Amino acid sequence: MTPQSKSSWLNGLKTVFIGGSRSLYDTRLAHKLSLIAFFAWVGLGADGLSSSCYGPAEAFHALGQHYHLAIFVALGTALTIFVISASYSQIIELFPSGGGGYLVASKLLAPSLGMIAGCALLIDYVLTITISIASGADALFSFLPLEYQAYKLSFAVLAILGLILMNLRGVKESVVPLVPIFLVFVVTHLFAVAYGLGHQVFQFEGVAAGTVSDIRETQLELGTFGMLFLIMRAYSLGAGTYTGIEAISNGMPILREPRVQTAKRTMTYMATSLAVIVLGLMLAYLLYEVKLEPGKTLNAVLLESITTGWGRWGTAFVLITLISEATILVVGAQSGFFAGPRVLANMALDRWMPGKFAMLSDRFVTQNGVLLMGGAAMLMMLFTRGNVGFLVVLYSINVFITFVLSQLGMVRHWWISRDRAPRWRRRLAINGVGLILCTFILVSVIVVKFFEGGWITLFITGILVLAVMGVQRHYRRTAVYLRKLDSLVTAAAESPGEITETASYSAYNPAARTAVVFVNGYNGLGLHTLFSIIRLFGAEFRNFIFVQVGVVDAGNFKGSEEASRLEDHIKREVDQYVGYMRRHGYFAEGFSAVGTDIVEEVMQIAPKVMDRFPNAIFFGGQLVFPEDTFLTRLLHNNIVFALQRRFYHNGIPFVILPIRA
Repeated sequence: MTPQSKSSWLNGLKTVFIGGSRSLYDTRLAHKLSLIAFFAWVGLGADGLSSSCYGPAEAFHALGQHYHLAIFVALGTALTIFVISASYSQIIELFPSGGGGYLVASKLLAPSLGMIAGCALLIDYVLTITISIASGADALFSFLPLEYQAYKLSFAVLAILGLILMNLRGVKESVVPLVPIFLVFVVTHLFAVAYGLGHQVFQFEGVAAGTVSDIRETQLELGTFGMLFLIMRAYSLGAGTYTGIEAISNGMPILREPRVQTAKRTMTYMATSLAVIVLGLMLAYLLYEVKLEPGKTLNAVLLESITTGWGRWGTAFVLITLISEATILVVGAQSGFFAGPRVLANMALDRWMPGKFAMLSDRFVTQNGVLLMGGAAMLMMLFTRGNVGFLVVLYSINVFITFVLSQLGMVRHWWISRDRAPRWRRRLAINGVGLILCTFILVSVIVVKFFEGGWITLFITGILVLAVMGVQRHYRRTAVYLRKLDSLVTAAAESPGEITETASYSAYNPAARTAVVFVNGYNGLGLHTLFSIIRLFGAEFRNFIFVQVGVVDAGNFKGSEEASRLEDHIKREVDQYVGYMRRHGYFAEGFSAVGTDIVEEVMQIAPKVMDRFPNAIFFGGQLVFPEDTFLTRLLHNNIVFALQRRFYHNGIPFVILPIRA
């Protein structure tokens, strides 16, 4: 198979599974990629809503035989949902282009604290995917015989693979097919809660008496402080309930304009639906006195209790509800694929992560981020064997690290800007209460669950923090060297003159030897490559062609208008090279393009250059480090090597000129 036919076959396969390329200049591109509040509720808010499948159950189970105290835990949980949601609504207003924990902590506290929040978020989103899929598998297999439990892990891994493929196609494509089942989840759970509570309405008096009795017995057994500790412990261990609230502020860039209003509406949908379902479930657990059964979730046990006496209709309702739970948990995993790559991209733009994580695919998806999040989630699934109880501990700690740093940053902001911010006291109070609650939950979970797996997530987060510090240190050293190279720009600027129609330069001669130079901005790196050609080949080249491709990444992807501005900027930079060579008596031209894949854009330009200049040789500069390590290869794209391979396959000469760092 020739390289061309192999490439064509792979492209065809990619189109089938992921979809064809999108046009950057499509004026409706933003509309096609963005989500209205309802779809955002499905794609982002579902992470929070899906936590009702495991968060309340963990809290209720932590109470043990003192299950009547669940009413206090339920009320505290519902209140906390609204407090954290209100806090993040203020973050949305302050950061309308995206205000996740990483950006909030970076801008309002310090870049280093933002980096810690970002690392915690990345692990959190990996765990979001893992725990959602694992809990979904638990829900689905609760309806199946125990012998089928052996296939649960394989099912979870395949589900992650399916989500990776869906998210490589794009955000909207991964949400729309799941809307019907999302609605089934909401309707079935609201119905189950309403029917269950309504059916037991005459038992409330007995529950109230039982609660009073349980309080007295617990006080006698544990003391007042012991009882309060038990309630607060259960409240803290239900922290998985609040995970996903921050996903909306992280996912702002994929929301439909006006983004702030869309995000706040989505937050309202999510907070209200989550609070109602969580409060209803915990009260239903109490009323039906549910107990864990082997191979079943607590929700499955509750549903079977509610539908006792329904016959086949009850069996069908339980099955439909459990399938909807499994699906909503899959949808909840989507926030890990939405917001996780966004955090990766933001950290890459700030040089905490390899730059390739800010790159977009031809579907305008942060493909490398999606693959990393999915791959890491798959490894975590295999490592934990899909144990939801263990995953909840890992999950809760990291998400509350980010919560605490975000709330602390907002509290600091309102205090510093109190002289100019309207209603600053109210806003400070909201974030202040959120900070107190989040700090209490974080400390409680770490203390209670440290030796039951909590140390693992702290250790992994610490390792990631050290790794990204090493990444930025490398980029800083590289930036110092590039700034030294930029002295060449000053030297080149000493040559007088501008590009004019009457400038003195050689006439167009297609038969003359031509040097085609790939550049990336009018900078020292490009000028070093140009001067090396002149130094090595003397006057052999009379034509100089400069080619630059502007890369559309997660930082500058704003739609067709932004692409046009980027294209104009790239053209101006190329014209500076053209003007410099024309002033020195050479014939010079420039070619520029904008896209997500430099190699593919260059391969579109190369035939045009060869048609005009048959005797052309292509040149590219490559920064060479003292030691070629895995780290240097990971942190730098090495585009020239990919270009060289493609050019060689097409029989076109390509020379790489080293630039020593």
